[in-house]
Amino acid sequence: MKVQLRYFASVREAMGRGAEERQTSASSLAGLREELIALGEPYAQAIGGSKSVRMALDQVMADRDMPLREGAEIAFFPPVTGG
Repeated sequence: MKVQLRYFASVREAMGRGAEERQTSASSLAGLREELIALGEPYAQAIGGSKSVRMALDQVMADRDMPLREGAEIAFFPPVTGG
């Protein structure tokens, strides 16, 4: 299935771009993240297992077990703190 990927903040910097469209066979957000990390750099550096990364599915915060669908928009970004 085809999905839209968006990258924000330090993830965007590590990726060297803010967005891309990708074909995936993953059925969940966790599967997509693992699939991307397996591609190597820059994905491994930006969203690798040791990185604390949040994900949103269609502009709603989502946990890693959320299922994907054709045309979904997935955003990756670091945890945000504020005061």
